[in-house]
Amino acid sequence: MKCPFCHHPETTVSDSRVAEEGDAVKRRRRCDACERRFTTYERVELSLPTVVKKNGCRADYERSKLRNSMRLALRKRPVSAETVDQAIMHIEEKLLARNEKEISSNQLGELVMHELKNLDNIAYIRFASVYKSFEDVSQFDDMLQTLTPRK
Repeated sequence: MKCPFCHHPETTVSDSRVAEEGDAVKRRRRCDACERRFTTYERVELSLPTVVKKNGCRADYERSKLRNSMRLALRKRPVSAETVDQAIMHIEEKLLARNEKEISSNQLGELVMHELKNLDNIAYIRFASVYKSFEDVSQFDDMLQTLTPRK
């Protein structure tokens, strides 16, 4: 690693340890030329796919947008923040498993609906009604029928 002070290309690692959060490695380094010390952090960089919107434009995947839309659907529902975070992790694991550079917003919406259906039926219906742009009550009723067992 290049020294940030003198830009010499060689540095020596004097100490390595796991950072407090456990998601990074903290390294103390010393420059071989100027002998100044500095700290670096090594973190995993996950490459989640780019989201292709309905109009064709592309946007980086943003966990915060996903969390906000799920929170909106789950508003005033008895689902903990930890449970929402686990659902988001499931979605991200599925995205990583696909190993694709892009995903359509429709596919991402289906993944969200699947997770919400497992968490809370009301939140699932709320999200689906906006996501699928229900035009009338019959579409809403059709969605409800998928949740209730038929006699």
